[in-house]
Amino acid sequence: MLRITKKFSVNALKSSSLCNEHVYFRKTKMRVVSVTQQNCSLRNYSSPPGDVKSLRSVINPHISRIRNIGIMAHIDAGKTTTTERMLYYSGYIRTLGDVDDGDTVTDFMVQERERGITIQSAAVTFDWKDYRINLIDTPGHVDFTVEVERCLRVLDGAVAVFDASAGVEAQTLTVWRQADKHQIPRICFLNKMDKNRASFTYAVESIKQKLKTKPLLLQLPIGEAKTFRGLVDVMTKEQIIWKPTSDLDDGKNFEQKPLLEADDPNLFQQVQDARNTLIEQVADLDDEFAELVLGEYSENFDLIPVDKLRSAIRRVTLAQKAVPVLCGSALKNKGVQPLLDAITMYLPAPNERSYEFLQWYKDDLCALAFKVLHDKCRGPLVFVRVYSGSLKPQSAVYNINKSCTERMSRLLLPFADQQIEILSLMPGNIALTVGLKQSATGDTIVSSKASAVAAARRAGRDAGGEKRSTSDVESLLLAGVEIPDPVFFCTIEPPSMAKQQDLDNALSCLQREDPSLKVKLDPDTGQTILCGMGELHIEIIHDRIKREYGIETYLGPLQIAYRETILNAAQATDILDKTVGDKRHFVTAELEVRPRSGERAMTKPVIEYAASVIEALPRELQGAVENGITNSCIQGPLLGFPVQDIDVTVQSLTVHPDTSHTMVSACVSRCMQKALKKAGIQILEPLMNLEITVSEDHLSAALADLAQRRGSIQEIQSRQDNRVVLAAVPLAETMGYSTVLRSLTSGSATFTLELASYQALNSQEQSALLQRRMGLL
Repeated sequence: MLRITKKFSVNALKSSSLCNEHVYFRKTKMRVVSVTQQNCSLRNYSSPPGDVKSLRSVINPHISRIRNIGIMAHIDAGKTTTTERMLYYSGYIRTLGDVDDGDTVTDFMVQERERGITIQSAAVTFDWKDYRINLIDTPGHVDFTVEVERCLRVLDGAVAVFDASAGVEAQTLTVWRQADKHQIPRICFLNKMDKNRASFTYAVESIKQKLKTKPLLLQLPIGEAKTFRGLVDVMTKEQIIWKPTSDLDDGKNFEQKPLLEADDPNLFQQVQDARNTLIEQVADLDDEFAELVLGEYSENFDLIPVDKLRSAIRRVTLAQKAVPVLCGSALKNKGVQPLLDAITMYLPAPNERSYEFLQWYKDDLCALAFKVLHDKCRGPLVFVRVYSGSLKPQSAVYNINKSCTERMSRLLLPFADQQIEILSLMPGNIALTVGLKQSATGDTIVSSKASAVAAARRAGRDAGGEKRSTSDVESLLLAGVEIPDPVFFCTIEPPSMAKQQDLDNALSCLQREDPSLKVKLDPDTGQTILCGMGELHIEIIHDRIKREYGIETYLGPLQIAYRETILNAAQATDILDKTVGDKRHFVTAELEVRPRSGERAMTKPVIEYAASVIEALPRELQGAVENGITNSCIQGPLLGFPVQDIDVTVQSLTVHPDTSHTMVSACVSRCMQKALKKAGIQILEPLMNLEITVSEDHLSAALADLAQRRGSIQEIQSRQDNRVVLAAVPLAETMGYSTVLRSLTSGSATFTLELASYQALNSQEQSALLQRRMGLL
């Protein structure tokens, strides 16, 4: 028996410098276990035998040994459970946590543990077989899509987790599209193979049909649902079988041996066919491997070396031509260790991802702030991903977005809600910074303003000699995060005016943490308006204000975020003539507005100038004109909602020499309001994509209820024994829908909502909405 626990304590005592360099916050769950040398047929996947690595080698490995990955999936597919198992098998936690018990590492918020869902993305760092894995567990609920978006922005690879009994679900499609947008290589993990109605074939087929990608089957399950006991590695034809001795078995020990035809002739033939299919698929997608197959090994595919096949699969995965598919059951502790091996084998290192902006910075610091947390003791903690250069504590950095210099006091390595202090952060890593007061999600951080200007100059030269302003080039360097517009809003009030300042501070902190949360002041009533992505989102914010900031707030009824647009083209003229002190401010403006037709909704007006205006208009006045037009579109003339899909042409503009820019903006804004009223206003309401999973027995009741909610059925699909209803429903009709659906289907149905577009209200509904807003209904 080989004991290594004692060596750790001896090394820790010897290395006094390590004790000085690394400070631990709270109790870090780092675990190095005793490893017993056993028969080679039994594999133990806890920490490998040998000397314990120093903390410095764990924290800053070579860049080729780093994997920045995210776990993404539909809600309740098993993301957090899979993450928990990864931490356990890599030796970083002592016991296996469970989502239902509320004791997992990455779901550390009170709200997450109460509801059994992930709300905030959580970062953990661990090592596996000399690889450093920076992993982010993301939410699956549609209300927290922005959490997935900003994490995928800084990741190099992703693991898409699927419920093997459901296959591709609504939010799976959303996160897959987000990964496509950021061009992230990914692998698929078919989880819950032990669940009733789990079907490997169905799940793979749904990936092929719905995600329009090519799945590469690297494993086949041994049994399904209750009979699931292991899997077969298609490349090596080895079977990996877990034989739990009790319900408390942690899945570390399993038997790995070659699959023989005598063991199971049917399974052996399936594996043989799957391997041949895999080789043909990879040969079709990779020319280098195709030459190997057609030349040296054309007679017998069984002779193809496994390492050659793995290298080809890696190239295909990094090129995003196909996705490797693995299977297992995280809850039953099966299949997670091979998944960790696949992450290190097939997902890219940071230096294998190409980023255009890196050539402009060379070896200078370039980092992206992608998330902010607030700590009561240390203030804002900013998550950063370093793309080039290095970060060190007590150093000054320059924020391009905010055009300010900040001093960073400390660097922390994240482990969910625990952190380890480190001395430097090398390229490709993710860490927390302390001391950045201004930085927020999507901000680009460099070493100095001079570095940013130098990078801008290089970018300008690389643009083929095309002349650009410095600000234009700087905007090319910033690769921020797209934040969707909120669809719900409600008023929020403190218990007394004495608490208003505390509430404003709390909302300011929460807004910085969550960029999808918007807070504004109603100009008519003076009330604070809270705007969010859904009912759950606003409920969570309300709960956090109460628990974290100790303020008992009152929420008004939830309101829908409508939009306004125009029906016809119209022209308007306005004159402003005002004398302030000894200066006369005189402006005349004539504007034309037209409805814009296009597939994508445009929330900002498209502004054009007549030829006579553009010749005479000074450049400094152009900003004032555009500011006046844009501001008047923030609140429409009918109900005060934002105006979208309009084209504006400035037909004429006369300005007295002494007139201030503010007066020009005011005149243009007033003229714009007149033109909008003349054009006729149409209210637009948010239309949601609704997906309901319901049993055959309750299908008719669910469809009848949808018909009463102005829903239009688009498709009814089959998913094993259930039916999946795809429909489009106005958001206004989905208030409290979860309660109604539960009662109609005896709690058996589930549903997901996602914003599809904005559609025009019919005249009857618009009239009813106007009366409700005026208090007549």
